[in-house]
Amino acid sequence: MFYCEAMALSEHEKRLLDQMEAALLTEDPKLATTLSGTKMPISRNRNLLAIALLALGLVTIFGGLIAKVTFVGVIGFLVALSGLILLISSVGAAVKSTQAPRSPRKSFGLSDRLEKRWDERNTDQ
Repeated sequence: MFYCEAMALSEHEKRLLDQMEAALLTEDPKLATTLSGTKMPISRNRNLLAIALLALGLVTIFGGLIAKVTFVGVIGFLVALSGLILLISSVGAAVKSTQAPRSPRKSFGLSDRLEKRWDERNTDQ
């Protein structure tokens, strides 16, 4: 049987990996977004659908108020709410996709601290 142990990357390997990732982002951004799991920029049709749902919901709310039918007002509220949620999510996704990729920075998160403790433990033995 083979025994594989997870090893941490050295600083040189991390820098090489970051350079390869940056090169991939510049050469083929569509492939990079596909591999990273992020979505492509949201189309204009989704924004128009969200605005149409919001307007339809507001019209339905006022229609329910004028007709004094509570059920119609509740349905209008749900339609307007779904349009608003769709609009917010599409605008947020568009803003995220237009931002420039961040340069790698040193972070001292939980995984970094655990990795450092693991390395210290292994060097002590």
